[in-house]
Amino acid sequence: MTTNTDRDQRRTLADGSQMPVLGLGVWQAPDGVECERAVRWALEAGYRHIDTAQAYGNEESVGRALRSSGVSREDVFVTTKFYPGAEDPALELEHSLSRLGLDYVDLYLVHWPQGGPTWTWPAMELAARRGHARAIGVSNFSLQELDAVLAVAEVPPVSNQVQFSAFEYRRALLDGCRDRGVAITAYSSLGTGRHLDDPVVAAVARRSGRTPAQVLLRWCLERDTLIIPKSTHQERIVENAAVLDFALGAEDLAALDALDRTGGTDQARPDAWW
Repeated sequence: MTTNTDRDQRRTLADGSQMPVLGLGVWQAPDGVECERAVRWALEAGYRHIDTAQAYGNEESVGRALRSSGVSREDVFVTTKFYPGAEDPALELEHSLSRLGLDYVDLYLVHWPQGGPTWTWPAMELAARRGHARAIGVSNFSLQELDAVLAVAEVPPVSNQVQFSAFEYRRALLDGCRDRGVAITAYSSLGTGRHLDDPVVAAVARRSGRTPAQVLLRWCLERDTLIIPKSTHQERIVENAAVLDFALGAEDLAALDALDRTGGTDQARPDAWW
């Protein structure tokens, strides 16, 4: 890991890409002023990764915020995701780039394995060859689905973005991805707020002198994932960024590990919504 600033710690992916360990997710951030402000606040707070998707409907807002932020394009890592209800990942990325106002994204993901895990991959590789995506990967893929992609890939996926938290400690998926050189990016690490009131989390937060959100995000980092917490509130965006300068003790990590409700699964989701 290399460090440019306290909040711009980066992880080297399998293809050599440098991905910030901290990012802002904009799922459910409405297109318009609310999303734009969240992105600008995050960049002001030192975030250097913004994660969006075609399915979110807010790529234009992300693009406007990036242009108005004053932060150089090359300093910001931008992720978007292919909506697999469409037919052509390479073409859809061109549309995303138009909405974002960018020449390329740093990471392009298949949002979920609708229609099977492999049909999208040739066009994902084409998008990378065209220079429209610096790196490509997947999201919501189980270990079996990831292996199917790896079996046919000329350019292997570098990242798998999945629901991952102390309550969804997908240990077999994490270990399997690590063995395959695929980084896990954790989403919904705060359980969309549901996990913040858990008494175990609260106790660890008290002992650490940190907030429950900071404790849950730090746990993800110490379990070797990247994080993209979502918020549209400035104070929470700043709070969520303050997770790179402390460590959890072994006892607290074990207490948080024990919250897992997945049985350490290698599955990315308990069921498919598509």
